[in-house]
Amino acid sequence: MSKKALVLFSGGQDSTVCLAWALSKFDHVETIGFDYGQRHRVELECRLSVLDQFKDQFPQWASKLGEDRVIDLSWLGQISDCALTEERQIELSANGLPNTFVPGRNLVFFLISSAIAYRRGLDTLVGGMCQTDFSGYPDCREDTLKALQVATNLGMASSFRFETPLMWIDKADTYALGNTLGGTALLNIIQEYTHTCYMGDRKQRHEWGYGCGTCPACELRKNGWEKYKLQSNQTLENY
Repeated sequence: MSKKALVLFSGGQDSTVCLAWALSKFDHVETIGFDYGQRHRVELECRLSVLDQFKDQFPQWASKLGEDRVIDLSWLGQISDCALTEERQIELSANGLPNTFVPGRNLVFFLISSAIAYRRGLDTLVGGMCQTDFSGYPDCREDTLKALQVATNLGMASSFRFETPLMWIDKADTYALGNTLGGTALLNIIQEYTHTCYMGDRKQRHEWGYGCGTCPACELRKNGWEKYKLQSNQTLENY
């Protein structure tokens, strides 16, 4: 693997575990976030808290953390017409996809990140996309990102690697990976400082973290935490 990476870091559970994964493997890691008019814009504030916690809790990683930047993609929210950028009820669209799907979001994220990585000399891009526990978004699928990697490398005459360490694991396994990478300290950061709820709710604190508790993102996170706890208890009982 290369020595330098750029993590697509939203401030949510998945991207936080991906950040820990990258810091465990690379010598230098930079982070990038996007403001696209998301209704859960509070995640942009949470990501800064997560970065601060990483520096405080993991001194072995602090020296590896490089620049962080947030890119203004407000135009993406203006053309998305979906429940993730507008105040509307979450439901399935006529095409069978949830109306939280932001068309082209991950494609744009990787393209912008690749342009920045090109100038910064970072040849690995890390994203938290997952095809196991996901909402059916086509731009989270492995074949989509593999094709995008090829197109990006052709278009930039480069050799970027798009890494998606969560692609084939579920939310319970994501918690387990977080525990392997950073132990209880990382799990505490995930629960207390990250944000995943589509509604942007930071008032309700659950065992698994903050959120409305009913949106698809909260349900995935809740179910993943409960499954992880069950598996962990079974492991301890068998030990």
